[in-house]
Amino acid sequence: MLSEEPDAHVPDSAPAGAVPPPRVMPQRQVLADSVYEAIKAMVMDHQIKPGARVGIEALARTLEVSPTPVREALARLEADGLVTKRSLAGYRATELLTVEGIQELFEMRLLLEPHAAALAAERATEAQLDRIEALMEEMRGEPEEGGSYAVYGRFAALDQQFHDALARATGRGLLADAVERLHAHLHIFRLSAIAGAGPATVAEHDRILRAVLRRNADRAAQSMREHLERSLERQLICFREGS
Repeated sequence: MLSEEPDAHVPDSAPAGAVPPPRVMPQRQVLADSVYEAIKAMVMDHQIKPGARVGIEALARTLEVSPTPVREALARLEADGLVTKRSLAGYRATELLTVEGIQELFEMRLLLEPHAAALAAERATEAQLDRIEALMEEMRGEPEEGGSYAVYGRFAALDQQFHDALARATGRGLLADAVERLHAHLHIFRLSAIAGAGPATVAEHDRILRAVLRRNADRAAQSMREHLERSLERQLICFREGS
C-alpha cells in the first residue's frame, strides 16, 4: 500500500539567525514518485503487457491510492515513451521495439552521441566531470542482471544518467534534450536483461570516460561509437537467439 498523507507544513519564515530546518520532500511528491516507480516497474516487467490497456481506476485500487497520483504517473510514463494516450480510449502500454525499431533507435543514437561525447571532452566543467565519474562508480556497484526491474532497474537508470550527463556537459541544450528524449535505456532494458552485458557496458563506459577526462574529443567520439555499435550487436544477437 502506498500511503497518502498531507504535505509537510513548512513555515513561511524563521526567526533571524535560526538554523533552517532540513528540506524534506513533501509527502505528496513522495507519493507521486512512488506511484510512478510502481507502475513503471509493472510496465518494465510486463505485468502490464505491451499493448495492454492501462486502467486508472484499476491501478488506483491495486496500489491503494486515489486516481490522482496514478494519472500523474501515467503522464510521466507517456513522456518516457512507455505508455500512450489515445483520445476517448485512455492509456495503453507501448509495444516492444521490433528489430527495425532497435536499429532505428541506434541509428539516431549514433548520429547524436559520438558528437556529444566529443563536445563533452572539450567543454565539460570540472563539476560535470566529477558527476560523470561518480555515476560510473555507482554503476560498478549495481547488479546489471536479474529477473525483475527491481533488481536491474538501478543499473539501467545509472546507464541512462551517464549518457544524459555527457550530453548535458556539451553545453548544447537542444542536443542534450534530443539524447534524453530518446529514453533509449528504458526501451532497451524493457526488452530483456542481456546476460553479461553489464560488465561490457561498464568497460565501454570507462573508455569513454577516460577519453573525456583527457580532453581527447576524437577518442571520446570513437569510444562512444564503438560502445553503441557493440550494444546494438548485443541486442540483435539476443533477438536472433530468441526467435
